[in-house]
Parts: sequence; structure tokens; C-alpha cells
Amino acid sequence: MAKLWSGRFTKDTNKLVDEFTASISFDQKLANQDIEGSLAHVQMLGECGIITLDEAKTIQAGLQTILEKLEKGEVEFSVEHEDVHMNLEKLLIDEIGPVGGKLHTGRSRNDQVATDMHLYLRTKTKAIVELLEKVQSAIITQAKDNIKTILPGYTHLQRAQPVSFAHHLLAYFWMFERDKERLQDSLKRINILPLGAGALAGTTFPINRDRVAELLEFDDVYPNSMDAVSDRDFILEFLSIASILMVHLSRLSEEMVIWSSQEFQFIELDDSFCTGSSIMPQKKNPDVPELLRGKTGRVFGDLVGLLTVLKGLPLAYNKDLQEDKEGMFDTADTLEGSLTLLAPMLETMTVNDMKMRSAVTQDYSNATDIADYLATKGMPFRQAHEVIGKIVIYAIEKEKYLLDLDMDEYKSFSALFEEDVFDYLEPEHVVGARKSKGGTAAEQIEQQLELAEGKL
Repeated sequence: MAKLWSGRFTKDTNKLVDEFTASISFDQKLANQDIEGSLAHVQMLGECGIITLDEAKTIQAGLQTILEKLEKGEVEFSVEHEDVHMNLEKLLIDEIGPVGGKLHTGRSRNDQVATDMHLYLRTKTKAIVELLEKVQSAIITQAKDNIKTILPGYTHLQRAQPVSFAHHLLAYFWMFERDKERLQDSLKRINILPLGAGALAGTTFPINRDRVAELLEFDDVYPNSMDAVSDRDFILEFLSIASILMVHLSRLSEEMVIWSSQEFQFIELDDSFCTGSSIMPQKKNPDVPELLRGKTGRVFGDLVGLLTVLKGLPLAYNKDLQEDKEGMFDTADTLEGSLTLLAPMLETMTVNDMKMRSAVTQDYSNATDIADYLATKGMPFRQAHEVIGKIVIYAIEKEKYLLDLDMDEYKSFSALFEEDVFDYLEPEHVVGARKSKGGTAAEQIEQQLELAEGKL
């Protein structure tokens, strides 16, 4: 069977070239989107009188038949026909005869593939937003149960100040909220229709691009045909947002790996999200968060790969752009798989509140509060900071914590100390005293939760 574009050529394509240039091995994932776009295109052709209404109906019926076969797994694609577009057109002609060749009137594979990717990313972006909301819901559920759970907060991976575990978890809620907002905002640029731009300069046929946009529920059409077929900004934006999202997933995963270690024992992951060792029977490995952390690299790679492909391309379409799809597919699959696992893993996570509470009594993370204490007694904060630094050095030398020192020891550093200093040093007081907006005090967390639930 001759290729559908073979009229200008005097030789068959070298088989190695066929294999090297064919994209059907991966772009067949766009088959449903390709048919969706074709159904709208052919309806417009019929309405505009470019083909007859009967021809349009025949082509639509043929496309529906192929779609049904796709859903049943009855369609076989061939490298000989290069890509998803040519494969589907060949199937259509086999199904309904030569009239199937009229489907391609007024369009090119250049605007066709761009449309397919816009349709694909629109669907995937909305699906990822929904999965993000499930993760956010799981965070809220755990946060509600752990408002009074106290653990050390860290800076530089050194214990800094006690915080509520709910407060710590909600930090990730807001990271994911920003990711969600970025994805939702990107829909404005995804939901623009390239179809009708032709190969690069438009078409001589009296098509109605706005009608196709209406049928496919696009908000607008590209105003420049050359931009329409060569623009991949919307994919770059998706990969950029995905990379930021994976950073957030990786940071949370890192904490889950650390928290579940024998050294911390702050949480325990459900057995269904862990694996064992082939040689060490005692092991319970946090493989899921480790893989979530590891998969960040492949998403970064997908972004850098496409940036590199695009950086030197002249307008308009170039075969290099065939390299835009695999990274997009890979990133979308990686995000969907990661988020699908993260939500139930968070929901089933067991929190060891006693271990967390014990940790904050065996450090000096309450030091800031007695500096604040002295400041409320009239001592300049900078001077108070120096006094408390000396007290910490003293306590370390004596192998004591701040709550272990007695009043005489405190008085030896400043006469401003009274018995109420021990109340200030209790972890519950340290956490509860931070009532500034966005702080870790319980009433502020309640307000955070109310705001977070409103976002969902």
C-alpha cells in the first residue's frame, strides 16, 4: 500500500527510515483525541459546504466505528503509516472507501497533531487537579486529628522550635494549592485551538475555525497560523508546573522517609505501602515515598529535554517536534501514578504522637521562648538572646535540658527570671503562644483548616 503522501516520490522509503521517523509506537496514545478533533473538523466541513452533508455523515459514522474498535482493542497500528493520523486515515478509508480521503480537506498533520496535544493536556490537567484535591483532602484529615500533636520543627535539619504536626502537614496543603492554581491557570493557554492553521499558512478552503472551537469546547483559536503549528509553550508550561509539583512531592516524601526511620519513629506507613528485604527479614522499607522522590528526576528530564528540542527551531513545523510527546506522556503518567498513591498513603499513615512529644522535651527548641520571656520583662531582645545562648551552653555542659534547670540556676543568669518561666518552657505553651496569623497555635490552625476546606 502506497503511503498517503507518496505522489511526489519515485522511490519507496528505506525501511530503516520508516522505523526511525515513525511515531506510531507512542503517538497512538492520541488516537481518541485525534478522532475527537476529526469528528468536529468534518462536521464543520459539512456545515460550510466544503464537502456534502452526506459525505460528512458517512465520515463521522466511520470514525465512530473506528473509535468503538479502539475501545475494544481491535485496532492494529502499523509503522508503515508513520503516525496516529495516517494510521487512522488509512483505517477510515478501508472502512468507508475513498470518501474517507476527504476528511483531510482544509487541514494538515501539523495543526492536527497540535490539536490532539491540546485536547490530551486539557483532559490530563483536569484529572491531575482532581487527584491533587484528593491529596489535599487526605492532608486535611490527618491535620484535624493532629492539631495537638507536637513535634520538633527544623531549620537546617536542626531542631528549631516545637510546632503542631497539623501545622507542618498543612504547609504541604498550601504548596499543592499553588500547584493546583498553576495547573488551572494553564488551562487558559491549553484551551486554544490550532486546527485550521493548515501546514503553516492557513488554507484556501472557506473553513470556520470558530465553529470547530465551539464543537471542541475551546475558548479561542490561535490568531497566527505559524504560531499555531509550532507553539509548544503549553507543553513546556505543563512540564514546568509538573516539575514544581514533583519538588513538593519529593520534599514530603523525604520527610516521610525520615519520619518513618528507626531514628525518628514519628510515623509508621501502612504495610500496604511498604516492601521488605530479600535478605533482612526485619526490614520494612518506605519504597513508595522513595520512588516518589526518585521519579522527580525523570520529570525534570522531560522538561529539559523539550526545552533543548525547542531552543533552536526556526518557524514553523519541524520534524524535531515529534520529540515533544513522549516526555509529555511520561510526565502525565508519572503525576497521575504518584498522586493516586500519595492520597491513601497519607490517609493510612499512623502518627506516633508520644514519640514526637518526647522529642521536643529532649532538645533546646524552647530556647527562643525564654528569650521572648526576658524581652517581656523589659530586657532588649538582643541582650536576652545572648543570655539564653549562655544558658544553653551551661545546660549542655551539665547534660541537662532547659526544663531540668532549677530556679537558682536561672537566677544566676538574670534576676528577671521567675517561677513562671517553667510554664513558658512547656512545649504546649511554646506552640500555643504563636498566635500570629499563620502561626502554629491551635486557634490559628483551626482558621487554616477552615480556609483550606474552603479551597476544596
